[in-house]
Amino acid sequence: MSKALNTTQSEAIFAKAQTLMPGGVSSPVRAFGSVGGTPIVMAKGEGAYMTDVDGNRYIDYVLSWGPLVLGHAYPKVVDALQKAVVNGTSYGAPTAIENELAELIIEVVPSIEMVRFVNSGTEACMSALRLARAYTGRDKIIKFSGNYHGHADMLLVQAGSGVATLGLPDSPGVPQGTTAHTLVAPYNDLDAVKQLFADNPEAVAGVIIEPIAANMGFVQPQEGYLQGLHDLCREHGALFIMDEVMTGFRVAVGGAQEAYGVDPDITCLGKVIGGGLPVGAYGGKKEIMAHVAPAGTMYQAGTLSGNPLAMTGGLTTIQELASDGVFASIAEKAEQFANGMRAIADKLNVPMQVGQQGTMFGFYFLKEANAVISNYDDAKAYADTERYGKFFHLMLAEGVYLAPSQFEAGFMSHVHNETDIQNTLEAAERSISKIVG
Repeated sequence: MSKALNTTQSEAIFAKAQTLMPGGVSSPVRAFGSVGGTPIVMAKGEGAYMTDVDGNRYIDYVLSWGPLVLGHAYPKVVDALQKAVVNGTSYGAPTAIENELAELIIEVVPSIEMVRFVNSGTEACMSALRLARAYTGRDKIIKFSGNYHGHADMLLVQAGSGVATLGLPDSPGVPQGTTAHTLVAPYNDLDAVKQLFADNPEAVAGVIIEPIAANMGFVQPQEGYLQGLHDLCREHGALFIMDEVMTGFRVAVGGAQEAYGVDPDITCLGKVIGGGLPVGAYGGKKEIMAHVAPAGTMYQAGTLSGNPLAMTGGLTTIQELASDGVFASIAEKAEQFANGMRAIADKLNVPMQVGQQGTMFGFYFLKEANAVISNYDDAKAYADTERYGKFFHLMLAEGVYLAPSQFEAGFMSHVHNETDIQNTLEAAERSISKIVG
């Protein structure tokens, strides 16, 4: 039942944090910029729950923004990390466990024949685009408005996510020349991409896309859209790059490319492949990956890349996720939650768009009853961020932690159970009733 939260310690800690870190946070969306109020300072994660410094406990559907597909402090992952850490945290040298995780990724992700580990999704996407340019000898890239591929200069063009949440221009400090070769098309608009290819003959190195746009909320590709992009790249000699940092091991064990039957040239990964530790990777066809140094001349490096802790966390997580029935059970729970939200919206006559695939989900409160969000412009025009902000805080008071932004996806874990989901849906109905009542 809803109650006023005691957030005394959270407020004190965050007040001090604002004197020590820009905005008091290490990543912008954590600052509650679009929902208002003071961020909650967390002290512990266990299973499907987080506990804050004031002792409030929440059912968690953010899960560190996706990596914790098995839940917080999953025993097998914790045990594996404890065994690994006593041997050291980083060597700056090759390790056998890099091979093990690479083999597993190559086995389960359909398009990847060779992989390079990095330390973040930003690094993975930045490196994938450098590789596309090196491989093709071309300069231009095509991205999609509302798709976020990390904070590299050339990618902060209509980038969604935290930029959308804060209502900022894409970013001061990015030289105009850095983005001069970045072309932008609306998501789910194949004709716009055709036109960009036509306007830039033999100049486009690659097309990069979030297969499900999870940084402007949760927008799924229209039927045939991803395959259409793939075919356009083939036709024009460009590389097709799928940013599966979010969707990898989340919409299917083999990612969105497995779910949609698409064969990208390069795939970017992150989040789940570290099992909760900092990690990223990019991989693809051997012919393309052979251009990466030291096998080839395209330079990319990282001191902590492939460190044994991240490799251990990722290997243990993916092995568990790929075992019999685990992924399917998580996806079933995500579907149950999404269907429950639709039912509540219908019952209370509240305009809402709900999406779900695999273990990911998202929902928009809509400003208009018949609105449909299929791209970034739609999201900006029709998403009712004010109503979402009210809902977010009511759900916090109910003991449910959702993304502090309308423009972010939600995640289900292996350890969420029937009671968690039912309690969440009951809390959602009470909260929405208060908003519309």
